[in-house]
Amino acid sequence: MVDRGAGGSAAVEPREADDAIAHLYAGHWAGLVRLAWLLLRDDQLAEEVTQEAFIAVHAGWASLRDPAKAVAYLRRSVVNGARSSLRHRGVEERWVERQKTDRTALGTPEPGPEERLLALESHAVMIDALARLSQRQREVLTMRYYLDLSEAEIADALGISAGSVKAHAHRGLAALRDQMEARR
Repeated sequence: MVDRGAGGSAAVEPREADDAIAHLYAGHWAGLVRLAWLLLRDDQLAEEVTQEAFIAVHAGWASLRDPAKAVAYLRRSVVNGARSSLRHRGVEERWVERQKTDRTALGTPEPGPEERLLALESHAVMIDALARLSQRQREVLTMRYYLDLSEAEIADALGISAGSVKAHAHRGLAALRDQMEARR
């Protein structure tokens, strides 16, 4: 469905973009939110980042060179949105840290026995171990093992070479192995 206006130039009809986004949303929303959550560990922020990615794709649908690559574009947008959110979170945390004194309510007590026990559960331990990796290693491992993407797809999504994907995956797995063994 292409509408040729008075100037004869092609323009995508809004209905086509709406239908395409609705189809993408139905098929990929949950997976993209999970990807964002694995990178951010925040339910609300993960949904927000994913929604922003869908809005960006919808707004730019007419200029999308290859609509078949919309999922890859969404995935990359989610990763970039997560990075941006993490940078913002870092700025906020540094500000709060500067505002803290040992007499403020912002200080947190040492975790109790119940909290430590919960932290040792295997799922929580793995998520915690992932969080300790570098951002790039966490992104590569999440995309490789959660999304089951190939090295080429990961390289494309992150804008790095396939060799870098292999190196980050190898180093990330080694670091995870060391962290898991250290907890035993």
